[in-house]
Amino acid sequence: MTRLFGTDGVRGVANLDLTPELALRLGRAAGHVLGGPGHSVVIGRDTRRSGRMLESALAAGLCSVGMEVRLIGHVPTPGLAYLAKTDPFVAGAVISASHNPAPDNGIKFFDHRAQKLPDSVEDRIEALMTGDDTLPRPTEGGIGLVGDSRGLVKEYENFLVGKAPRLDGMRVALDCANGAAYRVAPAVFAQTGAEVLAYFDKPDGQNINEGCGATAPEALQRLVVDNKADVGFAFDGDGDRVIVVDERGRAHNGDFVLALVARHFLSHGKLNPKIVVGTVMTNGGLEHMLARDGVRLERTQVGDRYVWEAMERLGAQFGGESSGHVIFREYSTTGDGILTALEVLHLARAEGRALAELADEMKFWPQETRNVKAARRREWEKNDAFRAATQSAEARLGSTGRLLVRPSGTEPVLRITVEAQDSTVAKSTANEIAQVAAKELV
Repeated sequence: MTRLFGTDGVRGVANLDLTPELALRLGRAAGHVLGGPGHSVVIGRDTRRSGRMLESALAAGLCSVGMEVRLIGHVPTPGLAYLAKTDPFVAGAVISASHNPAPDNGIKFFDHRAQKLPDSVEDRIEALMTGDDTLPRPTEGGIGLVGDSRGLVKEYENFLVGKAPRLDGMRVALDCANGAAYRVAPAVFAQTGAEVLAYFDKPDGQNINEGCGATAPEALQRLVVDNKADVGFAFDGDGDRVIVVDERGRAHNGDFVLALVARHFLSHGKLNPKIVVGTVMTNGGLEHMLARDGVRLERTQVGDRYVWEAMERLGAQFGGESSGHVIFREYSTTGDGILTALEVLHLARAEGRALAELADEMKFWPQETRNVKAARRREWEKNDAFRAATQSAEARLGSTGRLLVRPSGTEPVLRITVEAQDSTVAKSTANEIAQVAAKELV
């Protein structure tokens, strides 16, 4: 049986895969595992049309096992995580499908330490959802209540403002992806003294991530140049990742942020231990730059919760993903796009240099990614033709590049990434493998 939980919670097309019935059952099982009668849980969501429907069903499930539920409405995922560790909550849940298109939605949980649930806890929840429902059903005063606590989002906003540098004289462009960051991000940056240009900040329930956000920064790149902004930041639908756009209109991903932070920490003698946590997707050029300075790159599987687990295990101060999830151990337990944007500006100001100038000094290897719609994506290792194509490509790349094939944990696609020191080789190899996948794995 296919596992219900993917790399980032439960996700699917709302009302088709992720139904209200499933959300209710999930609420009952998760409530039993995470707290039970008398304990409180906080629920937030992004701006999708299906959010209220799933919120109602999830809350009903939680209340039916005796949990008290507090709804906070639109909030970035890291904001929900921040609030989940405050009294009186024992857990938090966010309803979002992150960077996915509007028809999708998802549900993920955080424990009382603001950490995403480990696989073992997700397995316990999933086990309770199979077969007959024998979980307790309290009556009368034992049934949980639902309350409106939208004012709590201000606490997260105040936390971010407390970490923000002064940005007087700067013009900052924000792409809010018509998602969960549409209120908080402009409000936080407005309190730094910067001139804020907010774009894609008018969600209608169906325009989240539509031609905007961290997965489509091209619009922001043009806006930064056209409006002579000093910097731009593109968040994704749930605000846990960010893409940086420099004053020349060039987009930089999470690997750039990791390189910037590592170099600053090294130059100030603050990188202890000399470890940066990335994933299998992290650019080989970053690994090379770090190694040159005696810093080890620890790679994990894709997913910022795995990055966090490695950071905790190794004592690393920061880590992240190429996609723009960056975690600063001192401040948070999950990717936070707004916090990362503020930290980037703090470091750039400390260096006294423009972002474009800093980026020019970083040498990343050309990387090409192809997302192929493939219903049989999880069978790629068993397909003879596809396996032969990948083996041939790996032999040609040798030590000057690498090929990574990964079935998405959140979408029905096979992700093919090729890295090479020659951009032409990276592009042609990625196209070649993608064509084979489209033929063999549809």
